[in-house]
Amino acid sequence: MNLPSFKQVNLKKVKKEVREGFNHLSEGGFKQVFNQIDQLNIKKGVDTLGIDSFINQCALLAAGSGLITGVGGIGTMLIGTPLDILNIIAQQFRVTLAISYHYTGKYKINFDDFFKIVATSVKADTKLALSKNVMEEVAEKILMGLGTKASRRLIPVVGGVIGGTVNYMFIKGIAKELKEREY
Repeated sequence: MNLPSFKQVNLKKVKKEVREGFNHLSEGGFKQVFNQIDQLNIKKGVDTLGIDSFINQCALLAAGSGLITGVGGIGTMLIGTPLDILNIIAQQFRVTLAISYHYTGKYKINFDDFFKIVATSVKADTKLALSKNVMEEVAEKILMGLGTKASRRLIPVVGGVIGGTVNYMFIKGIAKELKEREY
């Protein structure tokens, strides 16, 4: 299998495609990810493991996709990044639901209430009504949070360690923000 070399990659095209992907995500993708999450299983996970172990489990799942995406350098990064981002968003949503349940005792919440919590966790402007603009801002904040270390993932093996660590710390940071929030 021939993996693309760095010279063959059009970074402007990749950047444009990533931005288009995030725009698509903000136009209904977040809701699709949310709808795929089984809120009752999150409740059961928190009840069984405890909130801190559940958060750690989610962070490890996020780290796993970061490791896989970065371990092969640019080839696996280009192929794996969309899946890695979806996994990170899913783990962020799971952590958000788990912490919300932990503090409120309610495990079933609707998307609009849920997304206000997500927007707060990434420090988006929640003064605006829940709209496409807020969802775009959340998508951009997630991208910026993950993209700052993306170039370091280009180095095979080392990139995997960096990718896994960045994802793990991202989920742990979101959890910390959510735990400090008033419910």
